Amino acid sequence: MANKKQLRFKTEAEEAQWWSENQELIADRFEQANASGELGRGTVARQAAERGGASPTITIRLPVSDLARARSFAALKGLRYQTYLKLLLHEALDSEERRMKHR
Repeated sequence: MANKKQLRFKTEAEEAQWWSENQELIADRFEQANASGELGRGTVARQAAERGGASPTITIRLPVSDLARARSFAALKGLRYQTYLKLLLHEALDSEERRMKHR
C-alpha cells in the first residue's frame, strides 16, 4: 500500500476536515488493502497479534474524577472509555520510549 506515514493535525477540526475532504482516497485505500489481503481488524488487533495474542485483562484503580474525565473525553471522540485509556497509555509509552532513546 502506498504512503503509510501517520498524519498529524493541529486540531480535531482540522482532522475532521481532512477526513471529510478525502473520503474517496480513504475508500480507494480500503479497497486496495482488501484486494491485497492487507485489510485487518484494526491497528490494536494487528499489534496484539504481532505481540503473540490477545491483550491480557488487567485491573487498575483510578480516582473517580480521572475515570469521569476519561469517559467524557472518550465520548467526545466516539470511543469507549477503555479503548480511549488504552490509546492514551500506548501514546504515553511511545513518547517515553522516544524520550529514553534520546538521552
